Amino acid sequence: MPGGTPFDLFPMSILSTFSIILVLLVVGRLLAWRRVLPENAAETLNLIVLNVCLPAAILLYAPKLVFERELIGLVAIPWIILLVAIALVFAAARVFRFDRASTANLLLQIPLGNTSFIGYSLIPVLVGASAMRYAVVYDQLGSFVILTTWGLFVIALFGGGERPRLRTIIRRVLGFPPFVALVAALTVMPGDPGATVDRGLHLLADALLPIVVLALGMQLRLRLPRHHLLPLAFGLIAKLVLMPLLALHLCRLFGLPAEITLVAVYLTAMPPMITSGALLSMAGLAPELSAALIGYGIVLSMVTLPLWHAAMGG
Repeated sequence: MPGGTPFDLFPMSILSTFSIILVLLVVGRLLAWRRVLPENAAETLNLIVLNVCLPAAILLYAPKLVFERELIGLVAIPWIILLVAIALVFAAARVFRFDRASTANLLLQIPLGNTSFIGYSLIPVLVGASAMRYAVVYDQLGSFVILTTWGLFVIALFGGGERPRLRTIIRRVLGFPPFVALVAALTVMPGDPGATVDRGLHLLADALLPIVVLALGMQLRLRLPRHHLLPLAFGLIAKLVLMPLLALHLCRLFGLPAEITLVAVYLTAMPPMITSGALLSMAGLAPELSAALIGYGIVLSMVTLPLWHAAMGG
């Protein structure tokens, strides 16, 4: 790029957002290192996110969904990425002999990105405020539904050590607080709930990012066991490079407009999802690897997102 770098096109407000995230990661790590909080503090914070903050965010944004015919391609992209990621992970697990916990992490962390926590804060700056409606569609009908179906299936299968029954999976999905919130948001929740309710939901939803990043920092380990290094490298390359490239080609194949294409590529290029990492951690599926995929993914995305921003025309 003549006369500059990809970072010259990256808005300072986005770099500021990532700086805050990095600071919270460091604070969380210091809290764990100094043993200021109980040992189960990170798990408690994750439960608050899953049962309070994330449902509040869904109740806030999901009622604003507008279903349009041209959004079919946008909704299809995360599901196609999921299928490709599953095939890729099982092939890599066979070749590199990944253990069950590492395979479970990759099955969730490669197809699922941080589309709500970080994505919602970056899309208005990268694409524009009007693009948020597309971000909500991608997140709620793609990432979220995948998390509450495929995500719970992986947790039940790999965490329990035995294949779960369909009835068990359905019961867990129907009882999952974010899923309950989504059903309520699409049925009984008004698009304009009033100033008081709106303010309350905003307060709870805005608390989501700092709480979950602090919990992540408490679980982050700078030194991983050697057998986690290859899954970590494979997962980050697939998540930050290969999946966004696939999303870009799918957008061109579907003939999607430029604004929708930008949203799809940027959201796919987000670092691994924090919520899926929390589920993996609570299930005891290599929590160090889960935290590393998210933590190092956030750090590396500060490089890869500017590059994607430049590749998409700045």
